[in-house]
Amino acid sequence: MLSSQPARADQPIVIKFSHVVAPDTPKGKGADRFRELAEKYTDGAVKVEVYPNSQLYKDKEELEALQLGAVQMLAPSLAKFGPLGVREFEVFDLPFIFPDKAALRKVTDGPIGKELLAKLEPKGIVGLAYWDNGFKVMSANRPLKTPDDFLGLKMRIQSSKVLEAEMKALGAVPQVMAFSEVYQALQTGVVDGTENPPSNMYTQKMHEVQKHATVSNHGYLGYAVIANKAFWEGLKPEIREGLEKAMAEATEYANSIAQQENDDSLAAMKAAGKTTFHEFTPKEKEAWIKALLPVHEEMASRIGADLIARTQKETGLVP
Repeated sequence: MLSSQPARADQPIVIKFSHVVAPDTPKGKGADRFRELAEKYTDGAVKVEVYPNSQLYKDKEELEALQLGAVQMLAPSLAKFGPLGVREFEVFDLPFIFPDKAALRKVTDGPIGKELLAKLEPKGIVGLAYWDNGFKVMSANRPLKTPDDFLGLKMRIQSSKVLEAEMKALGAVPQVMAFSEVYQALQTGVVDGTENPPSNMYTQKMHEVQKHATVSNHGYLGYAVIANKAFWEGLKPEIREGLEKAMAEATEYANSIAQQENDDSLAAMKAAGKTTFHEFTPKEKEAWIKALLPVHEEMASRIGADLIARTQKETGLVP
């Protein structure tokens, strides 16, 4: 019996999109939204397969897998590009470099953001978009109101020379540790505290093992959505156009829910009552900024003095 369906001349193009977080996080939901829109805007010519929770590759392996073409798309945290040799991305880790979300957008959506993504091309990578996680809070088992309160605390950080310098500037002892190990380390006292956007803190239940937290918004955690360059440039222009449209809409969606999830997580942790949350007084914030701004100068030789100065100007940190 003959099929009434016309035979497809060519099989759909498969895009493997791998990431290391849960499907119900802003990044996970953003990846799923991209999958739906990509298939819609290319009329099914593209099939996106999303692999969450490090199903295919762990943090350290995924960039190499992308460069080798084993996967086509990733959304690693911006701090991951330093070890790849593109240290300029560490500008995003600098404390208090972004006074607010509007200042951040001026950088990610402006010339600096585009220039940084272009620096990935010699590594065989095309940068497609910036996705937010959010601004970070500091937590520990004692109140963190002034920089002096950090003295001697063992603070967990993700691997980053900037974050190491940040903790040292506060008088704390930085401890690099995998994200998956943080809850137990806090629970057993291996580390005293950490920094995270509220959604990470809440979904990992860190508020259950941290008595105090300060809504400092001192640092930003974000991701870049990237693709294998040879694969991306090998697509027909009309296919690429459909994918770019899908990415623009998925980015808007991912960034809007990131803000909502951080707000909801902060409210839920406050309601749980296990952690006392402290909001800065203007005087306290001034003291934190004074303690941490020297990190910008300290990192100038690593990140680039010109890039830091341009970013500070763009965000209104300096006139």
